[in-house]
Amino acid sequence: MTRLMTSAVALAVAAGAAQAGGIEHSSNDYNFLFTPNDQLQLSFSHLSPDLSGKYTPQLTAAGGGEEDTGNMLGNDTGYGLAYKNEFTESFTFGLYLNDPYNANAEYTKGVYSGLTADWDSDQVALVGKYSVSDRVSVFGGARYVESQADILIPDLLVRSSVGRNAQTLGAEAQALGAQAQQSGAEAEAAGRAGDAATAQQLGAEAQTLGAQAQQLGARAETLGAAAQDVDTSMDYTASGSRVGDWGALLGVAYEIPDIALRVVLSWQSEIDHRFRTSETLAGLDIDTDGGDTKVKMPQVVTLDFQTGVAPGTLVYGQVKWTEWSKWDVRTPEYEGVTGGNVTGFDNDRTTWKLGVGRAFTDDVSGFAQVTYEAQNGDATSRLAPRDGFASLGVGGQYAMDNMTLRGGLEYVWIGDAEDASGTRFEDNTALGVGLSLTVDF
Repeated sequence: MTRLMTSAVALAVAAGAAQAGGIEHSSNDYNFLFTPNDQLQLSFSHLSPDLSGKYTPQLTAAGGGEEDTGNMLGNDTGYGLAYKNEFTESFTFGLYLNDPYNANAEYTKGVYSGLTADWDSDQVALVGKYSVSDRVSVFGGARYVESQADILIPDLLVRSSVGRNAQTLGAEAQALGAQAQQSGAEAEAAGRAGDAATAQQLGAEAQTLGAQAQQLGARAETLGAAAQDVDTSMDYTASGSRVGDWGALLGVAYEIPDIALRVVLSWQSEIDHRFRTSETLAGLDIDTDGGDTKVKMPQVVTLDFQTGVAPGTLVYGQVKWTEWSKWDVRTPEYEGVTGGNVTGFDNDRTTWKLGVGRAFTDDVSGFAQVTYEAQNGDATSRLAPRDGFASLGVGGQYAMDNMTLRGGLEYVWIGDAEDASGTRFEDNTALGVGLSLTVDF
């Protein structure tokens, strides 16, 4: 019975369809470090989403009725491997291999047709756990994450972004020109009053402002002309070479084994990626290979808990905070011509999970859980066009000799969202399935 109870949280993870916001794909289950015996766990997840949006006629050149983006996500498969070894009664070693971040957007209809984005990551985490007493444990280690990214943004979406930036720069140029004129008039007034020093200072200021206004005006004119030139392609592509970087992890746990109580607080540091980026945009003669794009993968704080509430019954839950507000993809050339980022998230995310596990026999148990992430109303990324979610997961496990087979299904109601151009993503859902096999040694 102890084996069934302590693995209930790992059982819940097997569903794997709903994760904590952003582009998170999978995460390390540090509860695995507390299971008995030396173990190897293999896991597999598959997600089938139905995620599309509708956009207004203003996004198209010809106008017309409301159009659909088509399903922008294909089926997605994830993997995981975890290994733990109890070297001594006090010290346990853990190894995790998985794909922590993933995005595979591919729009197939309307003005969005051709918009594709792929973010691929692999992770290795090494963890050591030390039992201070029979109730208190600490653990820590390092994560190594490799990531690679590619994106193609089609003509009309780039053209509209460049056009808006041209208008913004033009307005800034006019404002600077007005300031230059004001400073020039004040300089003349100071000169007539015999204040040569003030006149000279204001005159120099007027010249500087005037030069800045001319530069911005010229830039706005160039971008505006390119945005209106339908004979040149404004398709934009970028590719970030694969990079790998390290991060840290720490945690502490408190247990009361007699009632299957365990509370685990863990922290994962942010990871700084610096991609060597290739960018092309023919309509503005951009073809570079070697720019740097800095991206911060978010830090995470997670509180896991479980407790027995009756013989054979376990209640478990999780509160997870992820600092997605620092994930911002700004490639140099794209930011220069549009004034904005390729993609990013405005706010951090907190995800809540609550479930119950029940042992039916010594070999068979099951679980049911709900997961929730609140909406915040911010403009969302086209790579992950959702604002919060709610999900329901069910599953079970079967133990046989030294092996345990777990499986689960999770149905996700994806939160309605709107991207920066006003496209609404509403009434979307996803179905996930997960399987894992654990072998005791």
